[in-house]
Amino acid sequence: MRYFWGQNCTGVQVDGYGSAIIAAVLIALANSTIGFILRLFTFPINFLTLGLMSFIITVLMILLVDYLMAGFNTTGFWAAALLAIVIALIKAVFGAIAGSDKD
Repeated sequence: MRYFWGQNCTGVQVDGYGSAIIAAVLIALANSTIGFILRLFTFPINFLTLGLMSFIITVLMILLVDYLMAGFNTTGFWAAALLAIVIALIKAVFGAIAGSDKD
């Protein structure tokens, strides 16, 4: 069973729910380890570009998971960039719902 996101089977392809969960965990692990190290090294560039470099690193982590995993495929940089935007929006919504306990 295959699920497609995009037109004409382009974009992001996931082979099932199990592959989607594994891909999500791998993207989160890649962002929290390799992505964190890359963000430390590119902090001056990230500061000058107002966070654009951090977004590019997230896209690169998605492409890394695409390379490592057979059940998760993207058609290129722009499809991974669109997925990174969707992930950022979902993260913002959950962050707004959860809020913070600053009293």
